[in-house]
Formats: sequence, structure tokens, C-alpha cells
Amino acid sequence: MMPVDITVEELKKRLDNNESIFIIDVREPYEFAEFSISKINIPLGSLPQKLWDFDERMEEEIVVLCRSGSRSASAKMILTQAGFSNVRNLTGGILDWQEKNK
Repeated sequence: MMPVDITVEELKKRLDNNESIFIIDVREPYEFAEFSISKINIPLGSLPQKLWDFDERMEEEIVVLCRSGSRSASAKMILTQAGFSNVRNLTGGILDWQEKNK
């Protein structure tokens, strides 16, 4: 069963509690440079080639995000099909994050 997506509120609360969460931003580098809540930027088009850079995290929770949630939905599918078992998409993406964390 696929894990449910994660809301901005849930992710913010967990980050505020200093939980260690592996977050991948799948936007383009210029978007990532403007604002991100992740230290890791792997554009969606590069993701299939980069999967094995973090394959030790197959069982760990991974949160994927993009501008609005659609590219990260594709990223979630790519990761899940590759065998990553706990991938969650940030609902509403960075737009929703910025709207709710002004």
C-alpha cells in the first residue's frame, strides 16, 4: 500500500520538532535557488539516473516536493516503482508551504 501524501502542516510540525526527514526537491535548479526547504535538489528529469545515490534509504520515509505537487507526484511514482517503500508527496508543494508559512 502506498503511503499517504504529507500536508504542509504535518511536515512543518515534524521539521519544527527536529525530526530528520529525507526531503528531495524535484524542481529545476533555478527554482530551488529561489527558495527551498530541502538541501537536496534532483530535478525530475534527472531522478531516474540518481536513484542509486540514495538507495540505502529504500525503507526510510522520503518526502518529495515541487512547486505545486504535480512533478513530485511523478517523482513519487518513479521512486515507488524503483522499490522505495515509503515515499510521500508534499500536497500543494512549495506554493502551499509559502502560503501557509508567511
